[in-house]
Amino acid sequence: MDLNFRLQVGGEQLIIAISQDYKSSEVLMVAYMNKEALMKTIDTGKAHYWSTSRNKLWLKGESSGHTQEVQEILTDCDEDAVLLKVKQNGGACHEGYYSCFFRKIQEDSGNLELVKEKVFEPENVYGDK
Repeated sequence: MDLNFRLQVGGEQLIIAISQDYKSSEVLMVAYMNKEALMKTIDTGKAHYWSTSRNKLWLKGESSGHTQEVQEILTDCDEDAVLLKVKQNGGACHEGYYSCFFRKIQEDSGNLELVKEKVFEPENVYGDK
């Protein structure tokens, strides 16, 4: 894989990975991938990412069942980011929303406003933390 894994976090060489609903084009989430995550994504057709907080590879939906079926993978002009066009099964956000982008910054006050509805309750999927 000849992409530019230029971002380094915790010793891992990473690229930015943006997932987008392949039908609506709604941006679902932003994460990171190392080479292994990208290759597993290509090989399986299921989105895999590198968790910078847990310092490990993870399959999207491994604990929630809310998987991402990859339809297409694109890269940007610098080849340091990928765009995954996916079929999202369930919500992409661990807080219970279809997309991680469920809050809007108000222009007049800078306050955050919820602009989306939850599609699941996190405690029902992940249990109490």
